Amino acid sequence: MSRLGKITRRSFLIGSVALVGGVAFGVYAVSRPAPNPLDPAEGGATLNPFVLINPDGITLIAPKAEMGQGIHTTWAALIAEELDVALDQVRVLHGPPAAAYYNSVVLAEALPDKGYDRSDMAHALGEQLGKIGKLLDLQITGGSTSVPDGYDRMRAAGASARETLKQAAAERLQIDRARLRTEAGAVIAPDGSRLAYTDLAVAAAGLDPIEAPLRPKSDWRLLGRTQPRVDMLAKITGTATFSIDVRRPGMKFAALRRNPHLGGRMIRFDDSAARAMPGVDRVINLDDGFAVVASNTWLAMQAADAVEVEWGGAPHPATPEAIFGKIAEAFDGRANSTLRDDGDVSAPPLGTEEISAEYHLPYLAHATMEPMNATALYSGIKLEIWSGNQLPLIIRNACAQAVGLKPEAVELHTTLMGGGFGRRAEPDFSVYAARVAREIADTPVQLTWSREEDMSHDYYRPGAIARYRGGVKDGRAVMIDGQIAAQGATPQAMGRWLGLPIAGPDKSTVDGAYNQPYAIPNYRIRGYLADLDLPVGFWRSVGASFNGVAFDWFLDELAHAAKADPLAFRLAAMGDTYAPARQVLEAVRDLSGWDGPRAANTGRGVGFCYCFGVPCATVIEVAEADGEVSIPRAWIAADVGTALDPGNLEQQFTGALAYGLSAACFEEITFTDGAADQLNFPDYEALRISTMPEVSLRILENQPHIAGAGEPGTPPAMAALGNALFDLTGTRPRRLPLMHDFPLKI
Repeated sequence: MSRLGKITRRSFLIGSVALVGGVAFGVYAVSRPAPNPLDPAEGGATLNPFVLINPDGITLIAPKAEMGQGIHTTWAALIAEELDVALDQVRVLHGPPAAAYYNSVVLAEALPDKGYDRSDMAHALGEQLGKIGKLLDLQITGGSTSVPDGYDRMRAAGASARETLKQAAAERLQIDRARLRTEAGAVIAPDGSRLAYTDLAVAAAGLDPIEAPLRPKSDWRLLGRTQPRVDMLAKITGTATFSIDVRRPGMKFAALRRNPHLGGRMIRFDDSAARAMPGVDRVINLDDGFAVVASNTWLAMQAADAVEVEWGGAPHPATPEAIFGKIAEAFDGRANSTLRDDGDVSAPPLGTEEISAEYHLPYLAHATMEPMNATALYSGIKLEIWSGNQLPLIIRNACAQAVGLKPEAVELHTTLMGGGFGRRAEPDFSVYAARVAREIADTPVQLTWSREEDMSHDYYRPGAIARYRGGVKDGRAVMIDGQIAAQGATPQAMGRWLGLPIAGPDKSTVDGAYNQPYAIPNYRIRGYLADLDLPVGFWRSVGASFNGVAFDWFLDELAHAAKADPLAFRLAAMGDTYAPARQVLEAVRDLSGWDGPRAANTGRGVGFCYCFGVPCATVIEVAEADGEVSIPRAWIAADVGTALDPGNLEQQFTGALAYGLSAACFEEITFTDGAADQLNFPDYEALRISTMPEVSLRILENQPHIAGAGEPGTPPAMAALGNALFDLTGTRPRRLPLMHDFPLKI
């Protein structure tokens, strides 16, 4: 599609949710390049927003949050592949908040399709739609979009820089650029002499950038191979700087306390005992809570505990049962979405055996290993902030508003982070640090949330109820009718981030259910938004984290009702809908030896989910011994289109499986009087090394378009575990976490 045209309505769709309020952009504003935010030192040059060269060497900008997923390495490799440099020749930085670093693919989720059925024209439309991201400040790391976002853009940036450097060399040598080649950070002349990029950069910066075709996959040197992580040496030597490691001269340290009864106010507090503690500087009233500033973090936290405070009540239902009662009430209202409605679920074929089931999925915390924290320095005319975050521009703007400055007066440094999973896209922890810094101007202060404060003030994965009815005939699925009720994560998060009212169908509530590549003739999925305002947000794999479980569990129930092998039943239900989906199921079947003999006292289950552009299938094996159930082995097959770094993909899918199994086995957030009952890891268990299964992985490359890997491995792991427990015990799981119904080994 050559041009986007004008958005004439006074709304804009993100994930099928309309942002209402005059967000309309002309073609010129959408298509024009964003300004280059890099400011090189004397003797250096920026060839584009991603390549900076000065006498000290080459710096590549990878403006995606590095939270352990390896994106700095992959983005650097994309640039270096075309720039003809090795990764050990370059320095990799996150770069500043800037429109040039907008996410070019995240808005494609607005398209009303299933993903796997997206045509080339729809892909082109998605690319054009993505350009609006720079006008909405969507410099975002999330949604498994980093690799698709960078795949073409970063290679193009590297290729353009390479050819522009060659042109500078050609003009210096007075020969045709076609006679030159590049290698290891230098332009090579026909006589073999070398001109280093660092010597050509200033001249190249004065030329118009040269576009160049991208190299074919057959010529790749770095991509397609496992690369050493550019952040690994610093991490294993303890020299890497996470936001919690930031230290500035004269720094103070702060702890935060807010009402644990979410949405309630602070009625009064007595800080006299805290202020009397040696090393405590002050206690700051933040209206909805307070912060204690002290000489170190531990002292600040102890002093915060010494404050006597009276909290007001929460405006939420008082018990977990009442909360899920409100979620169930959503089914009585009008559906927010019906994104799939094939055939006629009201009239299944004659002779259909019908079954039904209801599943309950809990609220979940992100539980990042590094708790929320940020460091800020406020001077009255400028705010400087160090924050591990996933949304730099929006967080910069929120901090500016909080302290009464213009965004241009805020300098935000995005650090490494110890886990994100969607939580660090939220501005709150950075904003509170900025507010504290304003109260102690000219003094840097690091605000660190205790684990309890972190877990009790999360933006949680919504709890959900899924109701399914379906039918089988002649050994095959002929009907599935699903209803999902939950709070809408997308409307709430987008409202916080963009400050716009939200309307329209919320795809995230039904993702992982409506868009599964099955050729079931009567197939309907409806979503219902619960009337609750508990704080919810994006959790790894978002709606697919509950729908991928409930939908697949129900398919497994249909398979057993049909007296069919569960994996073969899924293959039959897929038919010819989407070949890559069939191929990952076949791959995990072969990888796991699904059809072979099985040991006594073991069970196996398969799970499949298509989400974030990736079909992923998982087989889990469980074993019972001495009254406990363990998870000895897991097998994963997934298709990402193009495997840029096999080693990193193995880490991503293994990590996603571990995250999903932890949630499936042990994790839930329940609320009493609006306050979270789980406050720390003893209340919110995760897999340990001793309980982590041995994992085997097969990556396929049959899809026509590249996809990300951070999230798709989580839902099918959770589903497969429940199906394996049924295979072992004969008891059907109908709720998470599974520890409530099965004797899982901790």
